[in-house]
Amino acid sequence: MEPLLRIESLKTYFFKKEGVLRAVDDLDLEIYPGETLALVGESGCGKTVTALSIFRLVPPPGRIIGGTIEFRGHNLLSISEKQMRSIRGKEIGLILQDTLSALNPVMCIGEQISESLRYHFSMKRKRAKLQALELMERVHLPNVEMIYKSYPHQLSGGLRQRVLIAIALACKPALVVADEPTTALDVSIQSQILALLKELKEEFQISLLLITHNMGVVAEIADRVAVMYAGKIVEQAATQPLFKQPLHPYTEALLNAIPRIEFTPNDKQNRCKPLGGNVPDLMNLPSGCAFHPRCPEAIDECRIKIPENILLNSKTRTVKCLRRGKDHEKISGVFPTAQGKYSSP
Repeated sequence: MEPLLRIESLKTYFFKKEGVLRAVDDLDLEIYPGETLALVGESGCGKTVTALSIFRLVPPPGRIIGGTIEFRGHNLLSISEKQMRSIRGKEIGLILQDTLSALNPVMCIGEQISESLRYHFSMKRKRAKLQALELMERVHLPNVEMIYKSYPHQLSGGLRQRVLIAIALACKPALVVADEPTTALDVSIQSQILALLKELKEEFQISLLLITHNMGVVAEIADRVAVMYAGKIVEQAATQPLFKQPLHPYTEALLNAIPRIEFTPNDKQNRCKPLGGNVPDLMNLPSGCAFHPRCPEAIDECRIKIPENILLNSKTRTVKCLRRGKDHEKISGVFPTAQGKYSSP
């Protein structure tokens, strides 16, 4: 199966007076039709910049300086801005994490949902309104006629998030990029939004790139996981094997930091273990493996040598770690295994 989206050797840098910030550095990623890929990592590791790069919306002084982003076989970095505008919203939808800043404060909700329908399909205002109302009902918004005329500040965070989902799905895109769609929502609303995303993904038959730092969300919805650190993908695997046996020390540390229900004060084995240190300054990265200052397994070689992408002997996952991938076959390029070879969690 051919990937719907293939990113190869993507480099997105921010050129500041203080130096060059390597937000995304030599990133490889593939998303297949119908799958949900979770891109996970701490804040500041480059996840959102990756999403903005796909849409060619990187703010200055940021710039994509290398690599390719192929969508349905076409390199998005080589087409004109006019062609790109026809893809944004129509073929690739976007759900941003900050619902207030993502929505126009001076436009009513209904107009913002129907806007993309009118732009991409040249719909008349009346027909676009009818479709917008149907979408609002489909994402389980209550009192749609009233909300249609409301403004963003008049809605709760959970309702605004449903509006953003409706906007992203308005043109029935093939791919939706959801950047932290449950951030700042309480647990019960998070659960509702995740259930809604899963439901709509199946109904609309879309692929989903879910950007998050919440491993609980990943376990709930993702088919496959890409773990990102300091602008690079350090591990990729199907969700279930990754949770059962994380291979990169960073992935293991993220999973160890999840609070466990079965934990008791005297239970040291199941105790939550916070990851020490901070994400490195992307303008002043450490030599060798970027994770080595925080890695409990780091050796002298880790401080010198940058790890390569390694295909493990299971043939279904990759890892960038000098120690854990040392005896396995090395490969170059993007993640090679098609979606059909993975088992869903």
